[in-house]
Amino acid sequence: MTTPLLEIHGLNKRFSGIVATDNVNLSVAAGQVHAIIGPNGAGKTTLIAQLCGELTPDSGTLTFAGQDMLPLSMAQRARAGLARSFQITSVVMPMTLLENVMLAVQGRSGHSFRFWSPVSRDAELRERALAVLSEIGLDDRADRVAAHVSHGEQRQLEVAMALAMQPRMLLLDEPMAGMGKEESLQMATILKRLQGDKSILLVEHDMDTVFRMADTLSVMVNGHIIATDTVDNIRSNPKVQQAYLGDSHA
Repeated sequence: MTTPLLEIHGLNKRFSGIVATDNVNLSVAAGQVHAIIGPNGAGKTTLIAQLCGELTPDSGTLTFAGQDMLPLSMAQRARAGLARSFQITSVVMPMTLLENVMLAVQGRSGHSFRFWSPVSRDAELRERALAVLSEIGLDDRADRVAAHVSHGEQRQLEVAMALAMQPRMLLLDEPMAGMGKEESLQMATILKRLQGDKSILLVEHDMDTVFRMADTLSVMVNGHIIATDTVDNIRSNPKVQQAYLGDSHA
């Protein structure tokens, strides 16, 4: 057995008596696509927020590559290799796609973005950012303003910004949210290319994508993970069918 890249034990979070995550235990192996599914309000996004450092759990442990993540800020976790893309797009709309990724590249080194930086530094940032955009298939739109590209391209840009942080694991919170069928297929193709090279923890409502991509599935209901298994075993799990798959495909 290899040591999991990400390990969560007993993670709890409550808001005014409402249980958001309830004693969550989860392990994600290096190179895996591990998907978390469950109905709306199950606590999936709250869990991701605790992993990236946006929220602090009330109790529990979180280690990544053997390092305790709980004392670290969001920026420190990202630089440690744990990068998140958001459920609601968070790109800087007045900036070009290239500038957005350059911002993420420079953020990786812990510095703020400076438009008046030396030309040599600018060229280095530009080259690295263009390479990431090329990996995602957006290099031909590099100089377009983010506000002027489609919603699907904005979500692809967000994945590019996460990749610019040179992560070992991507935390993807509903990367297909708001997309049409064609855009969803394009995003799935991008994620498929990353499979194996990057570990991915994926929260997604698109069951076709989840069942096609995931190595391991966890089902979350009412803040608690009720099952973790292979896709085939999750499909046939009576408890899962009763709690989620048989009742809701939200």
